[in-house]
Amino acid sequence: PYKRNDYVDRGLRARLTSLDETGLSWFKSLFVRKVDPRKDAHSHLLAKKEDSNLYKIQFHNVKPECLDNYNKLCEDVLPSIHADPNYPCELVGTWNTWYGEQDQAVHLWRYRGGYPALTEVMNKLRTNKVFMEYRSERGKMLLSRRNQLLLEFSFWNEPLPREGPNIYELRSYSLRPGTMIEWGNYWARAIKYRQRNNEAVGGFFSQIGSLYMVHHLWAYKDLQSREDTRNAAWLQEGWDEVVYYTVPLIQHMESRIMIPLKISPLK
Repeated sequence: PYKRNDYVDRGLRARLTSLDETGLSWFKSLFVRKVDPRKDAHSHLLAKKEDSNLYKIQFHNVKPECLDNYNKLCEDVLPSIHADPNYPCELVGTWNTWYGEQDQAVHLWRYRGGYPALTEVMNKLRTNKVFMEYRSERGKMLLSRRNQLLLEFSFWNEPLPREGPNIYELRSYSLRPGTMIEWGNYWARAIKYRQRNNEAVGGFFSQIGSLYMVHHLWAYKDLQSREDTRNAAWLQEGWDEVVYYTVPLIQHMESRIMIPLKISPLK
């Protein structure tokens, strides 16, 4: 059996431990960063104010033996939606991944008018017999698919049709939550370093789907042109600083080299 003094010692030690933890918590609170009250959402601070464009990016992983038939199906159906004035949407670009995930198709759509335009298009497509047949046939060719809804960074170019032939690089960044504004502040200055060869196509950040995702889309004549252009950026004063400060914001990053389909407005 324990003696009375043993209980006293144990109780005293417990109280001292509790006091130590309380003191430590108070001490740590002195160094907690104060949160500034926000008056607006990140999307309103980073996106373009003069329009209400919404983008949808689609990633379709195709059965390897079906890729040619899948591309033919897209070429037969998607241009009619793009060209129809009754649909407030445009096909910005459509590609096959060359390096990165294999047997993958990537489609980028723009909805002029934001979420109402997206809803209008989706409702009309449900009654479009050709499109519903396309979806049914497409489903037989896919292993998986996913999409994201995106907004466009205010300081990037709007992606417009361009002549080819080009290859395209889609660089995708998964950022640490809470760092999107910081990323935007650095890239608002950095984009000037990447405009000299007209390589910057578009920059986007996610609203629905995988969150805190950033996509930068670049165009190059070929892989050697990509290498030369990227190396030239390091010769410009200030580019190294941008890389130094933005790399710690990234949790994961991925690069795809993509080849446009014949129907792609981005050739």
